[in-house]
Formats: sequence, C-alpha cells, structure tokens
Amino acid sequence: MSGYEPGVRTGRRAPDGRPRLTLDIERVLGVRARQAIRAEFRFDPASPLVVSVEFVAEGGPRVLWRIGRDLLQEGLYGVSGLGDVKVWPSGPQAGSTARLQLASGDMAALFELPVPPLAAWLAHTYELVPAGQELAGVDWDVTAADLLHGPRAHSD
Repeated sequence: MSGYEPGVRTGRRAPDGRPRLTLDIERVLGVRARQAIRAEFRFDPASPLVVSVEFVAEGGPRVLWRIGRDLLQEGLYGVSGLGDVKVWPSGPQAGSTARLQLASGDMAALFELPVPPLAAWLAHTYELVPAGQELAGVDWDVTAADLLHGPRAHSD
C-alpha cells in the first residue's frame, strides 16, 4: 500500500448552491500499487436520479461519470450495480471503505472510497430530494412531447 489515506478535501456546497463533495481517493492499480485521485461528487436536485463524479489525476485528464444515486448509496453497504458501474463495501472495518469499479469498452478502473463522508453527503442529497420523490416534479406531457418530437421551447 502507498501509505496514502483517502479523505475529504472540501465542503458540501458548490458556489451554485448544489451539494458537492470533493474526496481524495485511490485508484487501485494492483495489490500494492495505488494512485492518488481527486473525485468531485455533484448532485443537482433538478436531475435527482444521478450523481456526477469528476475524477482528476495529477497531470492527467478529467473524466466525468454519471452514476445512479441509489446504486451508489446501496453499494456503500452491499453489492450494487451491473455492467459499467459496480459498488461494494471493502476494507478491514465494515463501513469504512467501498470499492467503485467503472468500465467502458475494454477499459476498467477500480477506486477505493471512504464511506463515512460519502454516506453523510448522500444522506444530505436524500434530504433535498427524498427517495421515491425523484420524478415528482416531472411534467410528463412535456417529457412525452420531447421524446416524440424532440426538445423545443415551451411556453407556460
């Protein structure tokens, strides 16, 4: 192990007022090989089903992923996800760290996340938009029209 300890870097709100959490995490490269990565988690109450995560490696590119909020929450405590995104608990103490695996084509990356700050941040997002209420504000007539005819300007 590199001796690098994942942790929280910044607070819970972005300048636009949306919940944000920046964590120092590790990309798992092998049994003893790790790479320090910064991960910025963002939540937009207008799009409450997903959490955007931007990964930044020093000297490397920024990579943006959108992950289902429920998938991320469930993966902190049990195996969650299929296909491109999987999350599950890990570490010597239950609830201390979780693994996040992201895959695209023939590429995959494995990250280790600290559970306590991420769980607290996710709990805050559920205070803003409770589970089961994510689609309560959707105008289904407008959404159906957009699906059938493409997005257009709507008048109120």
